[in-house]
Amino acid sequence: MLLDIHHSTIYTYSPQVNTAQHIAHLMPRNTPVQVVEMTGLGINPPPAQVRHSLDAFGNHRSFFSIPTAHTELSVSAHSRLETQPSSLSRAEVDHLANTSLPWEKLRERFRYQAGASFDEAQEFVFASPYVQAHAEFANYARKSFSPNRPALQATIELMSRIHQDFEYASLSTDVHTPALEALAQRRGVCQDFAHIMLACLRTLGLAARYVSGYVLTHPPEGQPRLIGCDASHAWVSLYLPEVGWFDLDPTNNRCGLNSPGEDYACVAWGRDFGDVSPVRGVIHGGASHTLQVAVTVTPLG
Repeated sequence: MLLDIHHSTIYTYSPQVNTAQHIAHLMPRNTPVQVVEMTGLGINPPPAQVRHSLDAFGNHRSFFSIPTAHTELSVSAHSRLETQPSSLSRAEVDHLANTSLPWEKLRERFRYQAGASFDEAQEFVFASPYVQAHAEFANYARKSFSPNRPALQATIELMSRIHQDFEYASLSTDVHTPALEALAQRRGVCQDFAHIMLACLRTLGLAARYVSGYVLTHPPEGQPRLIGCDASHAWVSLYLPEVGWFDLDPTNNRCGLNSPGEDYACVAWGRDFGDVSPVRGVIHGGASHTLQVAVTVTPLG
C-alpha cells in the first residue's frame, strides 16, 4: 500500500514567544515492512538552524531553533511511504502464538547474568517516565498470563482484553495522564491503551516498546475522505527472541510481525510517548498557548 501522510501542528501563543528550541519526531523510519519514499518538514517562522540526526533508538529526530519573536509556530510534515502486510500470515501468527516460549522463560532471558551478552531489547524491560511499574498492572495482566502459558498467546489475549474492557473516549485524558489513572477509569485514547499494555508487560518482566505512527481510517460509505480528520496513533511491540518485534494494537485489537497491518505507518519507537512525542521544546515567553493538530493519511493508487 502506498500512503501519503500530512501532519500539521500549529501553536498559537499569548503573549509572544521570544526564543524557542524544539525537537520533532515526524519523519517516518524504514522498517522490515515499510519503505519511506520521501519525507520532509516545513517550519514557520523559518528557523535559524535545523539539524537532523538519529536518536538513541534509531528514529529520525529534527532539532530546530527560532531566535526571533513569534506568536504562532507551524510545523508540517509530508511523507510518502510504501507498506507491506505483516510478515506472517494469520495461520503463522496462530502457530507462533501457540509455540512461543512460556512467558516465565522469556522473562528469565532479561534477568541480569554476569558475563552474558547484552541484548538491546533489555532497554525496554524497565519502567520509564510514562510507564511506571505497579502491582495493579500485574493484577490485571495475570488473568492472561497463567503459569507456563506461551508468551505471545498470553499477550494477544491481554491486547484483546484491553480492547474489550476499555472505552475509547477522546478528551478523557491528556498526554500527562498517568497510566495507572487510565487503568482505574477504564477509558482513554490510543496512547493510554499503549501505556497500560506496556506497564502490564514490563511489570511481568517482559520487553515491550512504544510505537508511534498512523493508521489509515476509512470514511463512512459514500462519504469523501476528510482532510485533517485523522490523528497520530500508538501501539505496542513485544520482543520475541524467535522472530524479533511483534506489534500489537490494543485500540483496534490487531497484531502482526513488524506491523499490525499494511494500513499502519510507523514513525518512531521508544520507551513511551515521551521519547517520541511529535513536537516538544523549550520556549521563552508565551505564558499560554493553544494547539491545533491535523493529520491526513491518504492511500494512493
